[in-house]
Amino acid sequence: MLTSYLVLLLFGCLTGITTVLFGFGGGFVTVPVVYGLWSVTERSGADAMHVAVATSTAVMVVNSVFATLAQWRQGRLRREYIWPMAAFVLVGAVAGSFAATLISGTVLRVLFVVYLLVTIADSLLRKGFLSVPQDREPRPPSRPVRTLGGVGIGSVAACLGVGGSVMTVPLLRRRGLPMAEATAMANPLSVPVAVVGTVVYALAAPALHAQAGRLGHIDLFACAALLGGSLPTIALARRAAARVPDRVHSVAYITLLVIVMLVMGI
Repeated sequence: MLTSYLVLLLFGCLTGITTVLFGFGGGFVTVPVVYGLWSVTERSGADAMHVAVATSTAVMVVNSVFATLAQWRQGRLRREYIWPMAAFVLVGAVAGSFAATLISGTVLRVLFVVYLLVTIADSLLRKGFLSVPQDREPRPPSRPVRTLGGVGIGSVAACLGVGGSVMTVPLLRRRGLPMAEATAMANPLSVPVAVVGTVVYALAAPALHAQAGRLGHIDLFACAALLGGSLPTIALARRAAARVPDRVHSVAYITLLVIVMLVMGI
């Protein structure tokens, strides 16, 4: 138990860093870590992926809200990029969360890996992510992107427990925003995904409420340990994103996605 707690605490620090730098809310670290811990314990079974996704959304609620407040205090949030897209992300998150409870853990894991593969390929092969022309004027998302795109982002993100950053950051990059601003905007757009997902996953498996340390599919022990590491890290690293060169920032973003994809695939 102590070893598991220390491992989760350490990776919690990493979720804090990725929340600040990439707007992940912790999802792309939390899902592989919780899945791995559950997969090597005698209590895991086929439930490991559902627990990982559910726990990830619970961690993201706190991380994304905390990071959003920090970004807001620094004046880095721009309303035209967040609203009304956040409302449509919320609608999609409801559908995605319920869909995840009906999908087997194996299929969910495969979808997670495929999602990462498509995102990585899109970021590398299409222009506009790795670098943004200096003379390009940033443009808020169009109405179709805010509506249909928001619903799509919410559905996929809530289903896989990853927040909306992997779709919103490339989207906002191609609208002309530098990485520091695109990742800052990803945190508030992850809040509706995290809140809806947590509620659905907490209520989706009522028979599991009697188990110690469980709230539906959510592992409360893992959640507490991860937050114990992430919150202090967010507080310490909240100004770091603005100091990272844009090119380095975008390459590091893709590099982390590749590492997570390989871990989950293996």
